[in-house]
Amino acid sequence: MIIKPTLRSDLLAGQVAIVTGGARGIGGAAATALAANGAHVVIAEVDQAKADEAVKTLNDSFGPDTASEFIADLVAPDACNDLVDHALSTFGALDIVVNNAGYAWDGRVHNMTDEQFQAMLDIHLIVPFRLARACAPVFRAAAKADADAGQVRHRKTVMVSSMAGAWGLDGAANYAAAKAGMLGLMRSLAQEWGALKVNVNAVAFGIIQTRFALPQSDHEVIQTGGRTIRVGMPAKQAQRMGVQIDPSRVVTDEEMYAARKIPGIPLGRTGTIREAADAIFWLCSPLSDYVTGQMIPVNGGARGGMS
Repeated sequence: MIIKPTLRSDLLAGQVAIVTGGARGIGGAAATALAANGAHVVIAEVDQAKADEAVKTLNDSFGPDTASEFIADLVAPDACNDLVDHALSTFGALDIVVNNAGYAWDGRVHNMTDEQFQAMLDIHLIVPFRLARACAPVFRAAAKADADAGQVRHRKTVMVSSMAGAWGLDGAANYAAAKAGMLGLMRSLAQEWGALKVNVNAVAFGIIQTRFALPQSDHEVIQTGGRTIRVGMPAKQAQRMGVQIDPSRVVTDEEMYAARKIPGIPLGRTGTIREAADAIFWLCSPLSDYVTGQMIPVNGGARGGMS
């Protein structure tokens, strides 16, 4: 299991969730938290092997019909429509969507190509838009069915954004711009879907300890949009932050996800994927039924341009 869930309950019993990028890191932790609280989970992933592993783990831990996988590069034009169809055909409903898939392709503006800027818009903004568009008729039909039955039932969409979207980020204007756009999309959807009882919110993370917070290496790559991206921090950025890990060494999950001390944050450390998942779970649960259109900072109390 990628994390030990903070809570196990039936709060989400019978609900169906999509988690994009749901096999590892924050997405994997979120998928685990949702499953631990009763949801059926569709893990949307580009990495077949990691998705297979995640689905097996969830089904072994929480029951044989807990999780299913959908393998696709989500930036492909029809992928989001196919993902929603997969959720409906597999589990018969759709109640929760967590837009988590993403990565960083850093560089300062004077060195950044059009392709590099567009790639961040594609995964962090265009994909959530397309997924929302694919979900819209499903949510509308479900809301009508609830109204006809005299029931009130909330459904949830959560955008995984970043404090970079609120503050900007030196060396990652493409990422920051896309995450800011995600917040605008979230607030607009909250207004459009309020009458449908669909709550739409965002978590804005500070530094959560994942593979993206490690130095770049050939061991961690993403295949997307027909390109191979080495994920993680460029060497100079890692040195500035005091992260010194031999790029030729394979880092264990325990080391990858462990919180690190960091100056300038009141809590004195980076966040963990379990803490990130807990915030996502709250926004997916009935505990947040009167919360919509909000950006929830999860950043250890950081202030100003630290993300």
